[in-house]
Amino acid sequence: MDRYTEIDEVIAYIHRHLDEPLPLSRLANHVAYSQYHFARIFKERIGLPPLYYVSTMRLQRAKDLLLRTNMSVRDIGLEIGQQSLGTFSTRFTERVGVSPSEFRETAQVAEDRLRSLQQLTEWTRLHPAPERPMTIAGTIESTEPFQGVILIGLFAKPIPEGLPLYGTLLPSLGNFCFTNVKPGTYYLMATSVAWGMQAMDFLLPYETLRTRSKKPIIVTPTTIVPHQQVTLHVPHPDDPPILISLSLLMNRFIQRLPQ
Repeated sequence: MDRYTEIDEVIAYIHRHLDEPLPLSRLANHVAYSQYHFARIFKERIGLPPLYYVSTMRLQRAKDLLLRTNMSVRDIGLEIGQQSLGTFSTRFTERVGVSPSEFRETAQVAEDRLRSLQQLTEWTRLHPAPERPMTIAGTIESTEPFQGVILIGLFAKPIPEGLPLYGTLLPSLGNFCFTNVKPGTYYLMATSVAWGMQAMDFLLPYETLRTRSKKPIIVTPTTIVPHQQVTLHVPHPDDPPILISLSLLMNRFIQRLPQ
């Protein structure tokens, strides 16, 4: 059982009050903790500082409003508490991978990108990788059966936002491998997109199977990274949202394919 189950109540509270100011003091008071203690256990449980998690949820809300409403980009920024259009656009672009207006427009081409992937016949089949330094390899499984594509990447933070430092797509469960990984600290994230999904299902990936490493993966020039055994699962309440545009990652993969 996860530690600090009271954090689940804080997460639910954040969701209910996302359109209101949520300073650290308010969140800590909700569970009757000091701000220091609350911030420490929240990060230990979720992997992110509380206020960073709040900003993440607000950007997820912005993605939702961009696709489900005709609100202007400026009004959506105001809706999530960003007084400056420039600040909103910059933060959205950094963490989603495209600008707010570009994200809104990708709804028209996202399904075409998924169909292009479904029609691919030349996927590189990966065999178990030899153990060597600066390589992160492993096996990906799933608690639920599905037919589709898996997007997997290494990120700088324990949340799938911004372009992965290393990333690829897989045609099925099984082996994955990242080679020539620069020394550093990484978090492994993956999600699946079923072939039958519509654009909205993966542009706003609330229900896609997913997995993430809560502990960092340390890469050095000399040590061998242990084999990573990861399992896709249905979303948990404490999983951070998938901010990076999955359609963008699909397109980048397609663009790298031999013509």
